[in-house]
Amino acid sequence: MNDRELMRIHVEALFTHDAAGRLLRVNEPDGADAPRFFLGRTAEGSDCWFRGDVDDDLMRELAEGAKARRTGADQGLAPEDPARYEAILARAAPILRTETGPAYCFPPGIAEPGGVIHVTGQNAEILRPHLEPWLDSAAPDLLTMAVVEDGRAVAVCSSVRITGVAREAGVETAPGFRRRGHAVRVVAAWAVAVRRIGSIPLYSTSWGNTASQAVARKLGLRMFGADLHIT
Repeated sequence: MNDRELMRIHVEALFTHDAAGRLLRVNEPDGADAPRFFLGRTAEGSDCWFRGDVDDDLMRELAEGAKARRTGADQGLAPEDPARYEAILARAAPILRTETGPAYCFPPGIAEPGGVIHVTGQNAEILRPHLEPWLDSAAPDLLTMAVVEDGRAVAVCSSVRITGVAREAGVETAPGFRRRGHAVRVVAAWAVAVRRIGSIPLYSTSWGNTASQAVARKLGLRMFGADLHIT
């Protein structure tokens, strides 16, 4: 599987799509509208996706701008300057949000750490009080994993966006328990569990989230692409 194929799988996990492949919504229960424009860059080239309300002229202009840009192989996968794309989209509607960041895949030999618990409906109370907002992630099929101290979860990783092929990680360590390696352990355990059911674990973040990028480095994740989405 090459990096452009991984990017396609990543985008299919991030958003729901219509029959024509246009973006609809964030792939979560009650997900927000998808971005109007998504650019996925890899060292092998770039691909664009568009929301259904972007007209054909804007789509062509955005795609031409992305094509004219040097590929990742020429420039590396450094943060993309969104200004050129924002200027095009702003002609149709104001820019509401721009997000950029790296996307990672897991190495084949990631080890399963000890001391990590699978959270289900039977033990979901361990998420209180530090990670109570994750209680909705206790369904067994989400493969929610937790690191526990004194009987209470202090770090959690769950499948936040799911397709039949891949799952995207969502991870949080409670304040007061950070910088202890908990995120690395819980993400590793989640990735092993995802692979065990025959799915592809994926991990993405923003360029500004240096803590999340540090987790990726410590796990030996490989950056296969870079995301730019503009709403």
